[in-house]
Amino acid sequence: MSVHDDITAVQRCLDDLNRSLSRLEHQLGRGGLEIRRVRLDAEHLRESVALLRETATAPVALPRPDLVTISDTPYDISLWTDSDDEGLGARDRRAP
Repeated sequence: MSVHDDITAVQRCLDDLNRSLSRLEHQLGRGGLEIRRVRLDAEHLRESVALLRETATAPVALPRPDLVTISDTPYDISLWTDSDDEGLGARDRRAP
């Protein structure tokens, strides 16, 4: 299944949800806070799926990261003169 087919299936499910909510509103009345919250959530889902459809159809050009060349020459040993060995501490000190 393609992304377009999946989004269309979600849209159909939201249409079914909308019809079911209309039937519930007819049976329970529109004044209830719960039915209004569910209706609002369903509308938010509809808007989100519409945004998803727009982004799924638009071609996405991912920027290529800049390549960094790393030299094969050894590093200068003086870079690590006063450094600690990870987990071991400094070379000239004892662990507690």
